[in-house]
Amino acid sequence: MTSGNISKHLIKFAVPLVLGNLFQLTYNAADSIIVGKFVGTKALAAVGTANPIMNIVIFLIVGICMGASVLMSEYFGANDIKKFKREVSTTMIAGFIFTIIMILICVLLTEPILRLIQTPEEIMGDATTYLRIIFFGLIFTFLYNVYSSTLRSIGDSKSPLVFLMISAVLNVVMDIIFVVYFKMGVAGTAIATVIAEMFSSIFCIIYVYKKVPLLHFSKNEIVLDKILLKKTINYSSVTAMQQTCLYVGKVLVQSAVNPLGVDAIATFNAVNRVDDFAFIPQQSISNGMTVFLAQNRGAKQYERIKKGLWTGLKVETIYWCIIVGLVYFGANNLMNLFVPNEGSKVIELGVIYLKLMAFFYLLPAWTNGIQGYFRGMGQLKVTLMSTFVQMFGRVAFAYLLAPKLGIVGIALSCFAGWIIMLAYEVPVLIKHRKNNLLKNKSE
Repeated sequence: MTSGNISKHLIKFAVPLVLGNLFQLTYNAADSIIVGKFVGTKALAAVGTANPIMNIVIFLIVGICMGASVLMSEYFGANDIKKFKREVSTTMIAGFIFTIIMILICVLLTEPILRLIQTPEEIMGDATTYLRIIFFGLIFTFLYNVYSSTLRSIGDSKSPLVFLMISAVLNVVMDIIFVVYFKMGVAGTAIATVIAEMFSSIFCIIYVYKKVPLLHFSKNEIVLDKILLKKTINYSSVTAMQQTCLYVGKVLVQSAVNPLGVDAIATFNAVNRVDDFAFIPQQSISNGMTVFLAQNRGAKQYERIKKGLWTGLKVETIYWCIIVGLVYFGANNLMNLFVPNEGSKVIELGVIYLKLMAFFYLLPAWTNGIQGYFRGMGQLKVTLMSTFVQMFGRVAFAYLLAPKLGIVGIALSCFAGWIIMLAYEVPVLIKHRKNNLLKNKSE
């Protein structure tokens, strides 16, 4: 990515990433759709309550891989292959150990955490079962993410897409088998998800072994480099904290929704799935910017860094112009995917929420673009702080507005959080660009 057309690089890299992430979202969406239609509203609410907690842990792992991938992209862009391979090896060894520890902790603390966020007793059993099964499958989540992050750091975003497509189809098929035919309920959908994740990680490993010689390691190359480990922890801990902060905030928002009742919880689960599908392309464009900027930073291509920032923000805005109409005019049809009975309270609440959010989606398009820039420039503490202020504002407004406005208050709290986030990010971005301009001139 250090030469050639910038827009073409970003789009070519981001499109497979978008498609891959959309397929990954079908895991949760398929769970919610099938559970909602074939098990019932309470089961849908149980999966909805469990999802934010599950996402905290999953995106903690994703954050670790994302932070390490910034270093991988930088070393690859600088053509320092020895250092690149040592970074990959260090990330895999340290990440594997960390994931095993997380599995043990999460399984033990599942029920206490659910009680902490005021999960209704009527869905406690299903939510606990779902989470514990998902937690046992975290090792596959790590393996897929570490291999896919490594491939993306060298510019290959297509291969992880293929593996996700296959595993997403498997997940839907197994959901139908376990939930519809074997009547296994919430447990069945969790088992289907774990098996699908297992296949996606296996496909990644086989592909790397057969097709990517750069990622073949001799016995002597499999090392835990202490110096790189320290640097990796510095990067990964910040991105992991950022992802954790984001989803801890979502758990707290879920806690503000739970007292509103089972219908509100089911609604929030359904609209969150739609939100995810809207956000993922924004985040994928942002991740494309990160790899592009990190490689060019390693190659000291400063003019391409500037152009990459503005090109990425333009692409983010164009994407919003497409999604706003799809969500606003398709809100009713989207809700009908999750809830079978036309005109139910869940559909009514969900349509109101989505029609508001369709316009609000412009703000996270910009915040994601700016975060992609700071990650690529190695300024990960900025992304952590901006996520923190966003979630702090969102949670505060959720607790303030939800008791009075219900699900509308939750939508407005998202809007408030993004406004606060931009108020922090934009001045920092302007200052950073000025400082870099002066630095580049002096060089």
